Amino acid sequence: MPSRRKPLNDEKLAAYESQRDLAADLLQAVKEMKSGHTQVVCSPVVEARQKTGLSQSQFAALLGVSVRTLQGWEQGRKQPSGAARTLLAIAQSNPKAILEVVSGGSFSLGAG
Repeated sequence: MPSRRKPLNDEKLAAYESQRDLAADLLQAVKEMKSGHTQVVCSPVVEARQKTGLSQSQFAALLGVSVRTLQGWEQGRKQPSGAARTLLAIAQSNPKAILEVVSGGSFSLGAG
């Protein structure tokens, strides 16, 4: 999901970077990973697709979008709108409903 924060201007970014201890930040990140105190955040689009058990290409075909568009949604670079958002909500809450459409023979996913 895109950040809602306003980007720093060049002057503020330079001030932030000049006071940042990158080595300490990296060391802290490694310590957190080794201790298991990390959290993997999965986008709702990824969760919806995984609940259906479909591949990216199959899920994209089901939604009527390109794989690249689906990947953009999954990575938070783009946001689905309209009917796609509704289908994703259905896939998230009731993946069987989506799979019934596929298995009902009225829709072909192709290879995946």
